[in-house]
Amino acid sequence: MAVPTQPLTLGIEEEYQIIDPQTRDLRTYISELLTQDQIRAKKLDLKPELMQSQVEVGSHICRNIKEARAEIVRLRRDVLELADENGLMIAAASTHPFARWEDQVITEGTRYKELLDDMQGVARQLLIFGMHVHVGFGEDPESREILIAIMNQARYFVPHLLALSTSSPFWRGQNTGLKSYRSVIFQSLPRTGIPHSFLSWADYKGYETMLERVGAFGKLDKRAKIWWDIRPHPIFPTMEFRIADICTSVDDCICIAALFQAICAKLLKLRRQNLSWRQYRHVHITENKWRAVRYGIDGELIDFGIQESVPFPHLMGELLEFVDDVVDELDCRQEVAHAHTILREGTSADKQLRVYREHGGDENQEEALRAVVDHLVKETKRGVL
Repeated sequence: MAVPTQPLTLGIEEEYQIIDPQTRDLRTYISELLTQDQIRAKKLDLKPELMQSQVEVGSHICRNIKEARAEIVRLRRDVLELADENGLMIAAASTHPFARWEDQVITEGTRYKELLDDMQGVARQLLIFGMHVHVGFGEDPESREILIAIMNQARYFVPHLLALSTSSPFWRGQNTGLKSYRSVIFQSLPRTGIPHSFLSWADYKGYETMLERVGAFGKLDKRAKIWWDIRPHPIFPTMEFRIADICTSVDDCICIAALFQAICAKLLKLRRQNLSWRQYRHVHITENKWRAVRYGIDGELIDFGIQESVPFPHLMGELLEFVDDVVDELDCRQEVAHAHTILREGTSADKQLRVYREHGGDENQEEALRAVVDHLVKETKRGVL
C-alpha cells in the first residue's frame, strides 16, 4: 500500500469575531459584509457562521507552511480592511470576553435552521470561534485506510495542541477559571470530543452510514454531522484537526498548523518503517484533554507510559523531539520552534488573563473586560497590518 509522501498539503480555516468599536461587544454584520461587495467577498471566500457576529475564512490549499502563513496574513489583512471600511473591528479568540449568546442574531439558511431545530438550546449557545487545520492525504483511495490509521495514533497528541492554542478563558463576562471554555460549550453537541479508534476505513464508513440511515445527519443538510476534535473530512481527502482554539497571534496559528502537519508526517514516516505510535484508549486521551482545557500550558498532562503527571512544558519538549526528524523535510523548523515562545510568553488565554488583572480584574470588571477586547483586536492585527 502506497504511503503519501511529504510534504502533506495544508489548509486553515479561521472564525473571527466582528466587534463594535464603541461598545467592544459583538456586532451583527456578516450579512452586510457578504452582500455589499459580493465579488470581494467571494475572492476572500468569506462565509457566514451560525451567529451573524461571526465571519469565517478559509485558505487555499497550501503546499507548505510558508504558503499557509502567507494565506492567513492575506485573509486577515483583507478582512481587517473590509471591517475597517465599515467602521468595525475584528478579533481572533474562541470566546468573546463578555458577549451574551442570548443577544445574538442567528444566520438564516437551511443548514442553521436544521441545526437549531435538532439541537435546540445547545445550538443557541454556540457563541464560539474555532480554527480548523486540514492536512491533505491525497486522492488515492488507499490513502483513506492510511488516514484512519494515522488518526487513531494522532488522537494522543491533540490535547497537547489544544493546551498550546487556548484563547477562551472568559464567558459572558466571567473569568471561567478554564483556559479553553470553548471546548466546554462545543462538547455539549453530540459526536464531539476525542473520537474512538476505528479498525479501518470501512469500519469508519459503516459508522457514518449507520448514523445517516437513522437520521442523525438531518433531512435537509446531508453533510455528516460528526464534529470530533480530529476527523476524516466528510468531503475532502484530508485529516481535519478541529480541537484548537483560534489563535489570536498569526505566529501561534502557524505554529499549531505546522505541528499538526509534522505529527502526520512523523507517523507516516514510522509507517514506512513498519512502525507506529502506540494507540491510547479514549478514556486516557480525554483525561489529558480536560487538563488542557482547565490549565492550558500551566498544567500537567499524564504520561501514560510511566503513569505519572508531567509538567506540560516537559511533554511539549518530548513532542518537539518526536517530530524533529521531519521538520526540515517540511521546511517548518522555525514555525514549530515557536512553541518555545508560547511556553515562555503564554497563550492567548494567558495574555488575556494578564490584561484582565492589570486593569483591575474582578474589582473593575467592566473596564477590565473592555481592555481585554482592545488587546485582542491589537494582537489580531500584529504582523498583518
